[in-house]
Order: sequence, then C-alpha cells, then structure tokens
Amino acid sequence: MNLTFEKSKHKILPLAALTAILILAAALRFVNIDSLGYVNHYYAAAVKSMLQSWHNFFFVAAEPGGAVSVDKPPVGLWLQTISAYFLGVNTLGLLMPQILAGLASVVLVYHLVSRKFGEWAGLIAALALAVTPVAVAVDRNNTIDSTMIFTLLLAAWAFIKATESAKMRYLALGAVLVGVAFNIKMMAAFLPVPAFFALYFLGVREGLWRKVGKLAVTFALLIAVSFSWAIAVDLTPADQRPYVGSSADNSEMTLIVGYNGINRLMGMGRNRSVASTDGDSDTTQPKPDSPQGAVPASSGMAARPSNPPSGNRPQPNSQDGNGPQNVPTGNRPQGQGGGTPSNIGETGALRLFTSPLNKETSWLLPIALLAIVLLLTSSRFSFPLSEKHQALVLWGGWLVTGGVFFSVASYFHEYYLTLLAAPLAALVGIGIVELWKMRKQYPLFAMLASIAVVGGTLAFQYYIAISFVKTVGWLLPTLAIFLAGMILLAAGKIVTVKNLALAGVTLLVASMFITPAIWSRYTALNPGSNLSLPAAYSGKESNPSNRGSVQVNESLVDYLEANTQDTTYLMAVPTSMQGADYVLATGRPVLYIGGFKGADEVVNADELSQLVEDGDLRYIYWGSQGMGSNSEIASWVESACEPVQGYDTATRNAGAPDGTSATANVSTGGNRQSITLYDCGK
Repeated sequence: MNLTFEKSKHKILPLAALTAILILAAALRFVNIDSLGYVNHYYAAAVKSMLQSWHNFFFVAAEPGGAVSVDKPPVGLWLQTISAYFLGVNTLGLLMPQILAGLASVVLVYHLVSRKFGEWAGLIAALALAVTPVAVAVDRNNTIDSTMIFTLLLAAWAFIKATESAKMRYLALGAVLVGVAFNIKMMAAFLPVPAFFALYFLGVREGLWRKVGKLAVTFALLIAVSFSWAIAVDLTPADQRPYVGSSADNSEMTLIVGYNGINRLMGMGRNRSVASTDGDSDTTQPKPDSPQGAVPASSGMAARPSNPPSGNRPQPNSQDGNGPQNVPTGNRPQGQGGGTPSNIGETGALRLFTSPLNKETSWLLPIALLAIVLLLTSSRFSFPLSEKHQALVLWGGWLVTGGVFFSVASYFHEYYLTLLAAPLAALVGIGIVELWKMRKQYPLFAMLASIAVVGGTLAFQYYIAISFVKTVGWLLPTLAIFLAGMILLAAGKIVTVKNLALAGVTLLVASMFITPAIWSRYTALNPGSNLSLPAAYSGKESNPSNRGSVQVNESLVDYLEANTQDTTYLMAVPTSMQGADYVLATGRPVLYIGGFKGADEVVNADELSQLVEDGDLRYIYWGSQGMGSNSEIASWVESACEPVQGYDTATRNAGAPDGTSATANVSTGGNRQSITLYDCGK
C-alpha cells in the first residue's frame, strides 16, 4: 500500500488533514488563555516600557526609566512589543507572537518532512509537534522560545535548500536566520548549528575546498549577525543606555558568554544569587565597583512617560514542580525561582527518560530513536549523502546534540526542552512511514516491529503518566485502539482486503498520540503554580484565574501617584520582583536598584542620593527582602529617609491594605521579611 496521496485525485486530503491538525494545535494554545493575565510579569513590564520610547525599545529596557535592561536579546521582545502596540499590553497582545510562531512551526515541520518523505510523514510530524506538551506550554507563555524555534526551522529550510542547490545565497540566508534566532535567546540558538553545517558539508555535491570556503564565509556571517546588537550595545557609552541586566560588569558580551552561555552547561556558582528573566537564579562573579553610567541616561528617564495602550482530570500523584505560586508583587519570597532548579533531575544518559523531565517532550521519543536507527541502516553511506542520510544528519543531529546537552547540563529549566520538540516530531513522522515501507521487503518483520515498537511506546507513556498521576483514565480506550490496530494489521497479512493493513497501522499510530494529546490538554488547563516557568502538566490541578493579573497595593499606588507628580520615578525597589506589577499598573518608571533579583548594582547609594537631590526620586520601597542585604544602600536609606506611617505598603497575601502598619511582613518558608516605604525627599 502506497502511503503517498495521489496528486490528481487526493490533493485536498493532506490539506484537510493539516487544517485539522492546526485546529487542534490552536485549540490547545488558545483554550482558557484569558486566565493567564500578564503571565511573566517581568517580560510584560519590559514590553510596556519598550512602548514608551525608541530608546527603551532598542535597548529592551526592563522598566520605563531605562535604568536596566532585560537579560535577553531584543528580537523576541521586539515582536511582543509590536504585537502589544496593536492589541494592547494584555494576554493576547503579549502571547500572540508565540502562538503564531508555534502554529507556523507545525506547518513548517510538515513541509520540511513531507517534501522528502511524503505527506503522511509530514502530517504525522505536524501532529507530533502540535501535541507535544512542553511546546503547548511554551507557546502559551511570553517567554521567547517559540519565536526562536520557528526562526531555527526557517534556517533549517535554508540549509536544506543550500544543500540541494549548492547556492551561497541559501547558506547566507541560513546564517542570517540563525543570527536572528541568536538575538532572540542567545546561545540556545546555536544548539542545532552543528547539524546545519554538517548537512551542507556532507550532503552537497561540490569540491571539498569550495564547500569549506563557503561554510567559513557562512560562519563569519552568522557570527556577525549574532553579535551585531550586543556589540552595538557595548559600544554605546554606559551613561547613554541601560545597565546590562545580569551581566555583572555591564557588558552584553559577558552576558552572552557567561550567564547565558557557559554557566548554562557548567552550572551556576553559589556565592551570589542572581535571577534571570524567566525566573532563573544563579551566581556570577562578585560585584564590580559601581560602573560609570549606572545612573541611566537622561534620554530614558528625564520626564515621566505617558501610559501606553494597554475534562475529566486524572488524580494528582505528585506536587507541581514549577515552584511556588505567584504572590503579590512586593510580597514574593526571596527564594522564588532561586537556586539550582530542583525539577530537572540528575545528569546522566537516562535524564530525558525519567521523571521529572520525561513529561515534557519524551512521549514519542522511542519512535524518534527508531527513526534514527532506520535511517542509519537504510542504505550504505555514500558521499554526498543520500536524502535519508541527510535527514539523519539534520534531524537526528539536532535531536542528539540537544539530548546530550540536556543530559549533562547543570542549569536549565524544563521548558528549554521545547528545543527538542521539532526534530523529535520530524523523526517520529519519518520513522513511522519508513517502518511501514519495510513491508514491501520484510512484511513479517515490519508487522512485528510495528506492534512491538508501538506497544513499547505505549508502555513508556504509561510509565511517564503514572509517575505524575494516580490513575490513567484513558488507558483502556488506548489499549482497545492498539489491540484493534494490531488485529487489523495482522489480518491484512492474511486476508486480501484493500486498505485493511493501512487501517490497522493507522489505529496503531493513533493510539500513540492519545496520551500526549490528553497531557497537552491538561497542560493548557493547568499551567502550573509559577506562570513565569512554563512546563508540561505535573499532575497537580491548578486554577490560574487572576494569578497572572497585576497584584499591587492600591492605596500605595494612590499615595505615590499623588506625591510623585514632579518626580521621574514612582519609587525605587530592591528588584523587579517588587516593581514589575507597579510598572504594569501605572506605566510609571520604577527603579530596579538590583536588577531582576538583586545582584546587579544598577545604582549605588551615592547615585540614589543624587537622584533624590535632583528631584528624580523620592520614595524607596525597601526592606530585608532582595537588595535589603546591601549594607551600603541599607545604611543610606536608614540615615537619609523616613518610614511612611499611616497605611500599609503591602499585605502578606492579597496586596490590599489592612490598616495595621506601614511595614509589610512576608512569609518565606517560615521566615518573615519586611518591606517598608521610605520617604527620602523630606
């Protein structure tokens, strides 16, 4: 039975099937989306900031005053800002670029696989990506991985075209696209580059030195595009741009190589705690002396900016691994997201096969590994490589490179595994179709191998699911479909009935997609307790209603708005964790003294004093949380400022006034920390 559609009669069938897959993918990504609110408030506040000036837009300022930048490159946040310009700073405006990128990736994977292996392979690959739980979680979040992955898939297309045609313009396009992806998520974008370069080197039909020369030029172009924005930032005088968040020395190059590069593989030190924009917490070198220009440029802070547009679930078996629930801004525990992530398991070869990471992308991993074996043994190697071996280098190389990295890396979050979703999905489509094609030469082996592989995959999926939930309610229907497919496939070898075997293999394939599809639905309905860290469903039901919304002390906002009409800043806070929601609520500059989570010396005590003297700052929201441990600033606050009495600066849980004191107590695992509003302008 030929698995390709007859173009003359059935051209509409693959289009209809792809449309159905896209509808499923869109449903998973849009369902209950309004409940997510601003999702990652730090990114959302940055988008609101970037809408206020071209200066903030270019330098991806974390808050409207332009004092410190987000510790990621600009392109992903630029896309969110453009979306928010038209749709507003709201859930849809912030998430639309990622959702569209996720849906476009489904289509692109279909195209890239089907052009070499047929429509069935492309459709299966598209379905696999559509229902990968971590991909669903990431597409529904304002982290920037979805746009990076789509850009990398475009780069894969360019390198495929370059290999087929030996034309330099496609290599150049691929280099530019990887460079753009780098400017979305930095070093993460380089993970599939070895596979891209190996594809061209081993697959193109041209002389050795000619392709070496072309690849050298391609690499130079890739590096130039990748580092272009970082160099532009570093060449800008420090007093004319924001402090580079999480860099330790106010340099984008340091951020790229260290914090967002080597430290992700080797792990973060423990002498200083830093947090990245997605809730990471790591360490860097000891603080340097306060850099020149730590007080932001006047162009970013001189005046108060104007406001821009604004089923039946399984029983849980384990605790959600996403960290503590979002708590009101200003009341978040110091340890939120801190330390080495505890939900990535131990390093080792089985890391992706075992809990807690196996729930992210591994549901169909056995089929992808089978595809690598089938492609590897499909024929003898010859140079240039055959189409099957080219697919092995591209998709297998991408998956294996990523798999090795995530098996040994010491510092990443669960959702980073979405980088593996596209190559894994492509290999799933290829592997299933290649196994079916073996029926022509080895019918009995192909039938037994199909049953064994699908049965093994279902057993692996059950093992994953039961690690997180007590009962797997869909197990019996899944087994019934599997058994029906097995019977039909076996009958097709005995009885000469048209399409009987095809119906059997279709049921077998369908049985493998039930569990990941259901898990993706649970992922969409239960996004976890920490919306800043998207992840696949962890077995714990959650109701995200209002959890992503702004949580501020309204009485504090009213007081500050009434008393800061002539100052640039609404207030200064230790870190973005206390300030991001106030940026979202007011659109006003809020000075993040310590950057995201306290390790950046954006300003020191002398510079704070100068801001107060110049009339740019009056109030500081200060205490033992976050940067409250900075003795220099703490001493200055105590000596130069006075606590504001008469109302609450925050409350423990709801962020609403309770009329008891001017100090907020914050519960952090048994410890209580306080944050107080200080008036430094009297």
